[in-house]
Amino acid sequence: MDPDAAPAAAAAVSFTRDELQGYRGQPVPDVVGEHPRLLFVGINPGLWSAAVRAPFGRRGNRFYPALFEAGIVDRVIDASDGLLDEDRDQLISRGIGITTLVEGATARADELSALQLKDGAASLTARVRSLQPKVVAMLGITSFRVAFARPRALVGRQPDGLEGAELWVVPNPSGLNAHESVASLAAAYREAAVAAGIAVHPLRRAGRG
Repeated sequence: MDPDAAPAAAAAVSFTRDELQGYRGQPVPDVVGEHPRLLFVGINPGLWSAAVRAPFGRRGNRFYPALFEAGIVDRVIDASDGLLDEDRDQLISRGIGITTLVEGATARADELSALQLKDGAASLTARVRSLQPKVVAMLGITSFRVAFARPRALVGRQPDGLEGAELWVVPNPSGLNAHESVASLAAAYREAAVAAGIAVHPLRRAGRG
């Protein structure tokens, strides 16, 4: 082996379909400091996220590119092989927390029952009471309507808060939410971040520096 040769790049994490099924029902650790300013709430983890133990870990998920375009973080985070310590630290230092409404992983969020969503809302309420964020941003209007029994709720800031926090509903970054783009996600996330008092960076485009 040539001692001056550059080291080979680490192989990307890979799982078979059967291996991923083994993570069904598994939780993913929250990314959260003591008192986050903005708490993003996903519906529940996907199987890939559970496998790598990182929120929004599936390759192609638009959450982290949208955070970058919104000026909330200073680089595009790639959690597909797991969340790096420096990326976790950046999120926490910027006042960003990430949790889920329902903790158990599924292949798709629509596999969850109404009871699971409502139980998740009760659990989330207790978490928000403890963490006391300024803004809670739920990622997905359909699940929010069911979980909080607000069938007519619209995307955006909600008229009622949650345990002293402003309550927002913002678009889900899943690729299944096809009518949203990274740019439209970024605009919604930036609005919630500004409401939370986060000093956002200038707007930019993911992948363009």
